[in-house]
Amino acid sequence: MNNINYHRELEKIISGEHNRKLLLHSCCAPCSSYCLIYLYKHFDITCFYCNPNITDKDEYEKRLAELSRLIGLIGAEYDCKDTLKLAVCEYEPERFIENVRSAQLETAPEGGSRCGMCFRMRLEKTYEAAVAGGYDYFATTLSISPHKNAGLINSIGSDIAKRGEGPMWLPADFKKNNGYLQSIKLSEKYGLYRQNYCGCEYSKR
Repeated sequence: MNNINYHRELEKIISGEHNRKLLLHSCCAPCSSYCLIYLYKHFDITCFYCNPNITDKDEYEKRLAELSRLIGLIGAEYDCKDTLKLAVCEYEPERFIENVRSAQLETAPEGGSRCGMCFRMRLEKTYEAAVAGGYDYFATTLSISPHKNAGLINSIGSDIAKRGEGPMWLPADFKKNNGYLQSIKLSEKYGLYRQNYCGCEYSKR
């Protein structure tokens, strides 16, 4: 899986796509910034804020508010208000903690099996919402982070998409083509809050 150029795969797909419906799992505003500007010409995008791993409620609400603000700013600047939306998943931090404890992953290292479980948990919810909403594709902004394994993320997304005749997985490695650097510049431009940890209490430690 690590030998696949996911950025090239994404470019092949979007070159022929216009106005298809994409449910984009959005972890936060900084990570979403570059992804939205890269994709908005090709898709009718709904950002799906589904992050039960953010176990601090104030942090969860702060990141949600910033994502909502970013969507408004990009919608106005790029004239895509009608094709850029926000949907919010039910907040279930207790479910995330329960899953971590039941799998005995409290002490797993960052980037290890706990993160893989977290990716799958969020992407499964995104897929379910995409099925219910009649979306053509589902994807995530997570791969823009240099701390996230794009091969693992895409492997999980692709595996989930094989469940049935629902939405297709949109492969991506958004950190490529200076995507991560662009997200930093966009965060500065829009004055976005940039958190210094992923979201769960384990990464915060």
